[in-house]
Amino acid sequence: MARSRSAQWYAGSDRNAYIHRAWMRRGLPSGAFDGRPHIAIANTASDLTPCNLHLNEVAEHVKHGVWEAGGVPLNLPVVSLGETNVRPTAMLWRNMAAMAIEEMLRANPIDGVVLLGGCDKTIPALLMAASSVNLPAVVVPGGPMLTGHFRGVPLGCGTDVWKLSEEVRAGTLSGEAFLRSESSMIRSKGHCNTMGTASTMGLLAEVLGMTLPGLAGTPAPDSRLLEGAHETGRLVVEMIAGGRRPSDVMTRGSFLNAIVALAALGGSTNAVVHLLAIAGRLGVELTQDDFDRTGSGVPLLADLQPAGRHLMDDLHRAGGLHAVLHQVRDLLDPAALTVTGRPLVDHLEETAIHDPEVIRTRDEPLRRDAGIAVLYGNLAPDGAVIKPAAASPHLLRHRGPAVVFDSVEDLHARLDDPDLEVTADSVLILRGCGPKGYPGMPEVSNLPLPPKLLAQGVRDMVRICDGRMSGTAYGTVVLHVAPEAAAGGPLGLVRTGDRVVLDVPARRLDLDVPAGELAAREPSPEMTAAFARPSRGWQRLYVETVRQADTGADLDFLIGSSGDQVARESH
Repeated sequence: MARSRSAQWYAGSDRNAYIHRAWMRRGLPSGAFDGRPHIAIANTASDLTPCNLHLNEVAEHVKHGVWEAGGVPLNLPVVSLGETNVRPTAMLWRNMAAMAIEEMLRANPIDGVVLLGGCDKTIPALLMAASSVNLPAVVVPGGPMLTGHFRGVPLGCGTDVWKLSEEVRAGTLSGEAFLRSESSMIRSKGHCNTMGTASTMGLLAEVLGMTLPGLAGTPAPDSRLLEGAHETGRLVVEMIAGGRRPSDVMTRGSFLNAIVALAALGGSTNAVVHLLAIAGRLGVELTQDDFDRTGSGVPLLADLQPAGRHLMDDLHRAGGLHAVLHQVRDLLDPAALTVTGRPLVDHLEETAIHDPEVIRTRDEPLRRDAGIAVLYGNLAPDGAVIKPAAASPHLLRHRGPAVVFDSVEDLHARLDDPDLEVTADSVLILRGCGPKGYPGMPEVSNLPLPPKLLAQGVRDMVRICDGRMSGTAYGTVVLHVAPEAAAGGPLGLVRTGDRVVLDVPARRLDLDVPAGELAAREPSPEMTAAFARPSRGWQRLYVETVRQADTGADLDFLIGSSGDQVARESH
């Protein structure tokens, strides 16, 4: 039997082994160093990441399962990113968190890891790190919060923030009523209860094969989450014995399954950059175009906000992820494995829809074609994405004059101006919000609408941006435009009044300006001045090395993996 990885630290009678064992003897039983697998619990709990506050409790139940199965559990606090608090945007630190977690997993005497995440960037960062180290790993998603209500109406956190704030700007809701809804929005522990990025990535972690089957989507306050955490602790010990690693589980077929699920669930556009980044760490061939090729014909089956009406605890009671996947089982790769060692499709045998209002059947979908659409044209040579399920059907083919904002600050300064020259046919363009330009690619692409149009009853317009948008957002929003303006993309050459042509069925995004004229233009000084130029620290490293959205916005030197071996010993 091969010696365990942790035994490279603990086995033997020399001085180094003595040091490693002696300093760890702080309550561990004497048998902890007899060859048992040592399991890190990579824990993103933080008081400043409110959606992950409960993960310390989850970690305790993972520990119970690890001990029961004969392993040694070890809590490992790792970088945590709270979407609602972190400035300028949590996406700026997704790659940093992944890099730090990767290095800590490699540096420490562990044989496997349980990954605890919840808020938007934590599960992607954990999976990126685990993929680069490639030790046996399994995810416990923190789960969504329960639904809050305001004036008798259920609130979708995120989605209803956008809706209610627009009603205030339109003058149809008082500021006092808006603030009263604040205490009703967040009812319990857990992440956003809409099909936003947190819900999407928790569910897709399971579709990728990286969770205990049936666990993803369990509400955070549900006792079954703790039961699943315990079972996950047992499972990771079994995985180490069987040698099951992320590279065995997350294959190309697994990622294509995730794209099918993304469409059927109406999931977040942010999944595009996260799945591309995770695949890049594993060396799995996956491109932006795979999202369109594989997902565009998949029906939308989950009637969840922002594309539908219901919320995540409704999905759970209606049959959960497996009930959705069972409807599209014929579209899934039957060979793609899970952390159990069995194919994903084998876990879909006994599933049923308990509420057809929440989970539609394949014969009666919410929409026939629901996947992410990838657009190309002279305005997006390397592509842009749109989520048709969250868009207004009448705007999916549209031609209108551009109203250009050179930065987020420019947007805030001019959008509410009653003299702003804008109509319902205008195309709002916000640039300087890509990975390099902001930096970090913030969730600002779902631009608020001008108040004078809101007062006229307008509730959607075509909006184009090189940034991202919250998975809880909605509207006809073209985002992830690549190359971004700060990287020399043509979005930086658009002028107010230029005609923009959007044709989603034809997968086109074009600027109706002669090629010669466009080639002769220079970026506006105002836009160039707004680009970030950090002089030190992580932000400088990020701007100098980050790749574009169409490949996942990872850092160029982090693509791929370095494995789990560390050759040198300092003692």
